[in-house]
Amino acid sequence: MRNLPVSIAAALILALVPVASAEQVDIPTGNAKLRAMLYRPAGAGPFPAVVALHNCDGLGDGEAPIDERYREWGEHLAALGFAVLFPDSFGSRGLASQCQMRQPSVRASRTRINDANAARHWLQAQPWVIADRVSLMGWSHGATTALWTVRRSSARTRDKLPDFRAAVTLYPNCQRSINLAWSARIPTLILIGRADDWTLAATCEQMVAGARGRSAGTMITVYPGAYHDFDRANVALTERTGIANAASPTGRVHVGTNSPARADAFKRVPEWFSR
Repeated sequence: MRNLPVSIAAALILALVPVASAEQVDIPTGNAKLRAMLYRPAGAGPFPAVVALHNCDGLGDGEAPIDERYREWGEHLAALGFAVLFPDSFGSRGLASQCQMRQPSVRASRTRINDANAARHWLQAQPWVIADRVSLMGWSHGATTALWTVRRSSARTRDKLPDFRAAVTLYPNCQRSINLAWSARIPTLILIGRADDWTLAATCEQMVAGARGRSAGTMITVYPGAYHDFDRANVALTERTGIANAASPTGRVHVGTNSPARADAFKRVPEWFSR
């Protein structure tokens, strides 16, 4: 299947490989432990891997340790041969959703960068992971974290391990990055909806345009008519209120599935990580 398009190969693999189940693991971070959910492909490996960063609502809730959206992504990428690790930045610290917090207890530009690198280090220590093929992915607050993590001017951890190979960010907040002349040190893909009124596509377009010529390969895909959370399955367009750091000072935003954008993202993301 090496020469088949990713979309066809994915369908064949999904038909042949059992659905991956999540396994909880603990990641050392200083004097604490970061809980994480892991999806592994079948077999001994070694496999390429992805560190996947949840949004401001958290990885899961009291009833489910991982949200349906992340479970679906974990199973999809594992079926294509990627190990996927979801560090729980909020639940591990006893925190609930941070979406209504203007200054979250766990910040994208600080603590969550450390979480992302700790997850990378943990994966690179596993014998079933290809150490120089660990990529980074994030949604909303996690996507913003990913942009901070891969900034060319971001302080690298002092280790001898390979850097992240590539990054994908779904609907990040690019506003602060514009003011800081953002550029990436690794290939980075941004997927965002034109109708998104939580994180604006226009600011990410401006950020990418400003980085042209001084950044690693960075691409942005803007989906017409798509809102925030376009990749979630079967979610009718819904208004959320009280959202801190939304594009509008009213704190009102809209979220919901966009089927064409969702289908394209599920095809485009593994293609980007397979480059």
